[in-house]
Amino acid sequence: MSVLILIPARLEATRLPGKPLADIGGVPMIERVCALATASGVGRVAVAAADKAIADSVERAGFEAVLTDPDLPSGSDRVHAAANLIDSRGDYDRIINLQGDMPTLEPSALQAVIDVLEADADCDIASLVSQITDAKELADPNVVKAVLARRGDGRTARALYFSRSCVPHGEGAKYHHIGVYAYKRAALERFVSAPPSGLEVSERLEQLRALELGLVIDCAILDGPPPNGVDTPEDLEAARRFFAKPPIERHS
Repeated sequence: MSVLILIPARLEATRLPGKPLADIGGVPMIERVCALATASGVGRVAVAAADKAIADSVERAGFEAVLTDPDLPSGSDRVHAAANLIDSRGDYDRIINLQGDMPTLEPSALQAVIDVLEADADCDIASLVSQITDAKELADPNVVKAVLARRGDGRTARALYFSRSCVPHGEGAKYHHIGVYAYKRAALERFVSAPPSGLEVSERLEQLRALELGLVIDCAILDGPPPNGVDTPEDLEAARRFFAKPPIERHS
């Protein structure tokens, strides 16, 4: 198994233009994501950049970048294009799509998503979830919920559906989907080759295309709250506060 971690990034963003290069404690956000991906030790790391300014920033910091067509419609398409540019022979058979706006993700989460991909031969795509503990998230359409069939180990589950609505109905745990994906390479090829599906368009969630294609998505259930994605100026300020905190002192 060979793993390629690709971080799609572009300067155009509706709510926070230029966010890959946004300063977080003196470091551009995209460089912080590269650093956590490298720290995971899971595989080779590269940025799939839609803009030369992103690639230049990444390379100045000593990380790898590849320029992709700025007109590609999604991060998944950008990751697929970058994988083919970097590895045209297909030597990397596992591809992680790590969003470039998740600087507070724990590096260990990348090992968790690969572990769940490898745990079941039927699994085509792996992702991450955490249990919702903040009631405000239940009604927030920006928080994507995952409907899961949990396994007996309590740490993994099969994804049955994803929605911006509060699902499933009734009592019981609800899960926040974390937008990190690990693909078997053939599954990524099949996914990006298919047109957007009906449910994908309705919910504005591209992972529903994978489910409608019959691809199997398994999820690792992480402890604690989800990492804070950066989509708005308020999110950016929260990320700055996170990195401004002093490190926790540990005593032996």
